[in-house]
Order: sequence, then structure tokens, then C-alpha cells
Amino acid sequence: MGDEAARSRFITICAVGSSGGMDGIMEKQVQTKTPLSKRLSMQTLVTMSIMLLIFIILSIISPKFLQLTNITNVARQIAVVVITGSAVTLLMISGNIDLSVGSVMGLSGVVYAQFAVMKIPLFLALLLAVAVGAMCGFINGFTVTRLHVTPVIATLGVMYIARGMAFILCNGRTVNLGLPRDFNKLGTGWLLGLPTVLIFMVLIVAIFIFIERKTLLGKYAFAIGGNRTAATLSGINDNKMIWSLYTITGILAAFSGVLMGSRLGVGDPAVGTGFEFDVIVAVVLGGTSLNGGEGSVIGMVIGALIVGFLGNGLNLMGVYTFYQSVLMGVVLVSAVVLDGIFKRKLR
Repeated sequence: MGDEAARSRFITICAVGSSGGMDGIMEKQVQTKTPLSKRLSMQTLVTMSIMLLIFIILSIISPKFLQLTNITNVARQIAVVVITGSAVTLLMISGNIDLSVGSVMGLSGVVYAQFAVMKIPLFLALLLAVAVGAMCGFINGFTVTRLHVTPVIATLGVMYIARGMAFILCNGRTVNLGLPRDFNKLGTGWLLGLPTVLIFMVLIVAIFIFIERKTLLGKYAFAIGGNRTAATLSGINDNKMIWSLYTITGILAAFSGVLMGSRLGVGDPAVGTGFEFDVIVAVVLGGTSLNGGEGSVIGMVIGALIVGFLGNGLNLMGVYTFYQSVLMGVVLVSAVVLDGIFKRKLR
């Protein structure tokens, strides 16, 4: 009952606050405006069309692109981006950002490998590594919500701390001696005819689509990102929601680090360098607004596929890495510009 009342107050406050009282409400009733759900579905359709166009072009240019082994490889490469991006999408919808996910990924991979070398059961080592990620996310949330540090600065600080801790724990060297035989099964194993990492990816995406659409955490993320003041006045505990989202993001970044460490067969403190930008590119390409209030997990998955297909296709064509970086930058800026034009036309 309290939640329903809060939502009712939120709708009223948004209408009054953004339109200047009852006159504004009446004016909004007269105006024709594309509903948010319809804008998001149309945006997802456009993004998917771009992805399919890229897929078709690369299939024509490079015959190797359509091979099952190559498509599976692309899916494996983007799996950790999608897993972490599922949480980052909701975080960015709430109007926040996390630049520390790459360093948290590297730290958790090293922690997982170190505990494995110490003969701690791999499942317990995984839980401890994920707990480290949860702590990093908790610190991010505390710094942003309680110390009122801007998200960019707060998470940038944790990014440096986590990366430094990763190198300190292993004395700047990769952890590869003394690892148990089953260390790489989580990242390279197969289950039901599919790579294990893909099963994890599908499960996590399904969970976060449910969270986004059916839970208060998802609905409140949109409310906070759309109008934080109105959300707070309607009774939503915005600090609690944001803190929770940062903690969840840390957990998934750490789990991605465990998967990557298992896939590589080592604990490498340098793993995840630049990973935060891969995630943000996928989220933004998927239509999530940098200002918050709009976005979707499905869109993020499509954005990750666009990046994965482009990178893989360029590799197959022998394009140098630095040219790929230039192209990715152009694609990102173009996506943001087109997204702005698209939204203005629909409003």
C-alpha cells in the first residue's frame, strides 16, 4: 500500500514540478507525446536493425565470420561485458556511472587465483572473490550517497585503489603456478552443449530484465534517473537504491573477473584494463541515456553484440588494432548523436 502511494505521489510531483502546476498538467494532457515504453521499443528496433546490417555486411566481406566457431568465440568475448553491463545499465538509468568495474574485475581474478593456489575449494574461492567485488561496490555507493562525491570521481578513486591492490597481492606478477587442475573449467567448460559462460550470461540477462521491468529496484532506478528530486519527494529512498545498484555492479564485475581468470587460466592483475569503457560503450550503444531515466538491458545486449561483431570482423579483415579504436570512437559518438536526434523526433 505504501509503495502504491509513493508511486502516486511520484507521478503527481513529476507532473506538477515539470509543468508548472495544474495548468502544466492540463497542457500535458492536450499534447501528444510518444510514451516512454514505445520510444524504448522503437529505439531497440533501430539498434537491432543496425546490428543485423553489420552482421550481413561482415558475412559478405568475410566468409569466416559466419562459421559457428567464430560466432561462438564472439559470444564468449562479449559474455563478461554483458554480465557486468546488466548491472551497469540499471546504474546508468539511475543517473550514475561506475568507472571501477575493470579494476574490480582484475582484482577479483587475482583474489580467485590466490585462494585457489592456497588449496581453498574453488567454490569458496569464487564466493570470496565476489565478496571483494561487493565491498568495492559498497564503497562506491557509500562514497557517492553518504560522502556526496560525484560518481565519476568516487569510482575513479576505487578504480585506482582496486588496480593497485591487484598488483600488490601478486607482487606485480601473474598467478599461474600451483593452480588446481579444475581452475579453468568455469571459464572454458561446456554444459548442455553450450559454453558455460554463455549460460551464465543468458541467466543473468534474464534476471536483470525481470528486475528492470517487474521489481521496485528497476522502477525506482528509472524514477531516480528521470527526476531524482521528485522521486525523493514521493518517498523513494534514492540513496538506498543507488547504494544497492553500486553493490550489485561490484558483484557482477567481480564474477566477470572470476570467469575471465578461469578462461585465461591465470590470475593477471592487468586483466580488465579498459574494460569499463567496453561496458559503457555497449550500454550507451544500447540506448541508455547518459543523463539517466532511459535505457534497457536488452538494448545493452544488442550494443555489446554490435561492438563484438565489429571487433571480430575487423580482426578477420586484418585491420590493425589502433584503426579499430578509431572506428569504435566514431561509432560511439555517432550513436550518441543519432540517439539524441532520434529522441527529439519522438518527443
